[in-house]
Amino acid sequence: MDEDQYRAAYQQINPNRCIFEKAHTNRRCHCEKRRRFVLATREGIACESKESLARCTKFLDILRDSSRFALKITFVDGPLPHNKELRVQAGGTLALQKLLYKDKHAEDTVENINQLLEQALLEYGSLENIPYQELIKGVLTYKVRRKKRK
Repeated sequence: MDEDQYRAAYQQINPNRCIFEKAHTNRRCHCEKRRRFVLATREGIACESKESLARCTKFLDILRDSSRFALKITFVDGPLPHNKELRVQAGGTLALQKLLYKDKHAEDTVENINQLLEQALLEYGSLENIPYQELIKGVLTYKVRRKKRK
């Protein structure tokens, strides 16, 4: 299967691609709304709720835009390069979890992104009111796992 065929099949199988797919496949985040599948030996993550997907997309877009200066990027129009995107997704959600749940500061995984964003909405009223300057600290300090050498 060439890459174009793979992308076409992926779109057909997964019309609601999880916006946090990189963090999921890196085993840093989990969500009650995700559905895993395998296509051509590659793992994919689908979102089972259009409402949750829209909320996650809005949150991640704001977080990406807020992280531009810290990541030394002048323009953000969609996903970032892989490692920077992973830092934003995993580092940002871990920082949000630490901000909302002080007792879980030692956790290195997010148990449920959907529940985390619902709690953030209860706490701050809207996604725009979240203190993103605090989340950017998590983006900057997040360490991407190194590949294991064979």
